Amino acid sequence: MDSHRPPLSAAPHAPLPPALAGEQHTLGDLGYYVAGRGRPLLLVHSVNAAGSAADVRPIFDHACRERTVFALDLPGFGSSQRSDRDYTPRLMTDAVLAMLAPIRERCGAQPVDVLGVSLGCEFVARAALEAPEAFGRVALVSPTGFSGRRTLRGPQGSTLAMPWLHRLLSAKLWSDPLYRLLTRPGVVRYFLERTWGSKGIDETLWAYCVATARQPGARFAPLAFLAGKLFSADIQRVYEALPQPVWASHGVLGDFTDYRAMSIVNGKPNWRFSVYPTGALPFFELPRPFLNDLDAFLAAGSPAAPRPVLEAV
Repeated sequence: MDSHRPPLSAAPHAPLPPALAGEQHTLGDLGYYVAGRGRPLLLVHSVNAAGSAADVRPIFDHACRERTVFALDLPGFGSSQRSDRDYTPRLMTDAVLAMLAPIRERCGAQPVDVLGVSLGCEFVARAALEAPEAFGRVALVSPTGFSGRRTLRGPQGSTLAMPWLHRLLSAKLWSDPLYRLLTRPGVVRYFLERTWGSKGIDETLWAYCVATARQPGARFAPLAFLAGKLFSADIQRVYEALPQPVWASHGVLGDFTDYRAMSIVNGKPNWRFSVYPTGALPFFELPRPFLNDLDAFLAAGSPAAPRPVLEAV
């Protein structure tokens, strides 16, 4: 049995097992993992009802063979504090920026390569734009903000928050029962199957999602996410302004296949692209091709010429 997989018979508030096979540390109210030696790589997981650093396990396990890899649990998720507070893109971006301190302490003063997944890409991109000298190469896996449904060029720092919806979702009478309903094992499996675009999900990830959703305070950040509070309304401006080499990748199966707005960066010389015949987490489904592409990008001396973006199906 995989050592990462938590026992499904655990009590509702059983201690959360480690998400990754690395050292586990805290930085104030943040939790993070670290393993390996060499140039630093920071991993930032996706955001959903049961997100955590477990989302990036295949990348963490691979990259720590040649790098010092750090994997952050974003505020409100995994091993980080899950208090009832205002969850915003600013809070999440500041968490990414805060990781620069322990990375420098361990690896010295050098640019930090960084990888984000899904909504985590927005926080990674904003941090890289705000501290361009601190970040090296930027990898974005299934990045949000490139849907063709709307243009996201709002005022700086604006969000897609719907305060009325957050008030409704967070009402004390039903917020906890609602979250428990959304994170029942069968419901978690359903949403992972939509992420994969098939029933062939990673069972270890599913089990960890179920376990992390049982922790005290687990509902606060996800309910803010459901109310749009963690999505930036200006993110397309952020993506366009990134000065670092950027690699964006995504799949063509499941719910996350609309990347029509990626055309806004398709002609930029610092951007390159990969598209996989997978769902939104290609490193679980096709680990070898994905990890080979990631290694090549991180090792490149200069950004390659951009490739055309495959039309979303």
